[in-house]
Amino acid sequence: MKKIFFAGLSLFLILFFHTVFGQEIKTGTISGQLMTKGGSPLSGGQAFFFNNASGPPPSADKYWRIPDYVTRIDEQGKFSLNLPEGTYYLGAIKRISGEKIGPPKEGDYFFASMDDKGLPKSYLVKRGMKNDIGTISEAIPFQKSVSKPGTEITAVEGTILDTEGNPVVGALVFAYTSPTMVGKPLFASERTGKDGHYTLRVYDNGNYYLRVRSVYGGGPPAIGEIIGFYGEKEPIAVSTRKGEKMQGVNILVRRFYGKKTMMPMK
Repeated sequence: MKKIFFAGLSLFLILFFHTVFGQEIKTGTISGQLMTKGGSPLSGGQAFFFNNASGPPPSADKYWRIPDYVTRIDEQGKFSLNLPEGTYYLGAIKRISGEKIGPPKEGDYFFASMDDKGLPKSYLVKRGMKNDIGTISEAIPFQKSVSKPGTEITAVEGTILDTEGNPVVGALVFAYTSPTMVGKPLFASERTGKDGHYTLRVYDNGNYYLRVRSVYGGGPPAIGEIIGFYGEKEPIAVSTRKGEKMQGVNILVRRFYGKKTMMPMK
């Protein structure tokens, strides 16, 4: 019996280490230095990486796609991150606004890597490869009011309401492509103001399931957190068309106080 057990354990360990080290081999490193156009390091900022296989290229002018990977930029503006094999887009933010995460705010230093044609530039990551992209000095203060000529915005708009019909402040709306709405969402809105209004910008034609929370990140909601989704008893997809804004998509939310009790918003 012991021989069978140890033989099985040995086989398990062989398969385990083969799997783990196989996964480690399928990663590569991308590094570089990010600066402002004035030549100052983007110190204390964050570098974002968007996997091409996970969604459309990032575009702060059209929508805020949630990054797949994030890493800190050091005091010299340098960053380094180990990524799974794939093709990635690069962006960065140094937040002046005080927000810790989410779309850039007015005045935040912002950078999106572009090629000579003004299209999002991609970076290839291969197993065992070390890709140093060098120094890029292109980060500038973000201006929300400025949009590129011909930019088509596709969006869903509405109001976040409590159970008494009052607008909810500080809510975030996330777009998922699956009705289970688990894992990382694809797009995010900015926080709602006093009027509870939200604008969730998305990519062209699509079917999106909307979830509301008061914090970024996955996992179970914290006590007192705002939660809700679009749909009465179960999530309902919102269909969007390129260049159009779908209005009047109001979402009812509650505060979470455990699985058995969800207290009405007040």
